[in-house]
Amino acid sequence: QVQLVESGGGLAQPGGSLRLSCAASGFTFSSYAMSWARQAPGKGLEWVSAIYSDGSDTYYADSVKGRFTISRDNAKNTLYLQMNSLKPEDTALFYCAKDASYYPLYEYDSWGKGTQVTVSS
Repeated sequence: QVQLVESGGGLAQPGGSLRLSCAASGFTFSSYAMSWARQAPGKGLEWVSAIYSDGSDTYYADSVKGRFTISRDNAKNTLYLQMNSLKPEDTALFYCAKDASYYPLYEYDSWGKGTQVTVSS
């Protein structure tokens, strides 16, 4: 069965950095686009970033563009999100999600359980 396990969250200071990872198993990771999404306290789910199955193209929400970088290592079945210049408004539970195609359709059929990111001084 598909499993997505996020890690790397924690407490960071404003302006700091964190790198999230998502370990994938149970499917052919290199065949599917992947995304990161987040949910801040009391708010709805927000899509953050997506990447093609081969890593050839990436997409970002305006709120994180220029600060976050999505990447993947298909040999390690792992998705990453490098987050720099963190802001308090980035505080959220971050999820990785498996798309239904090799390119971002934004139709997700599997989700991880999330990793908490808290940005505070």
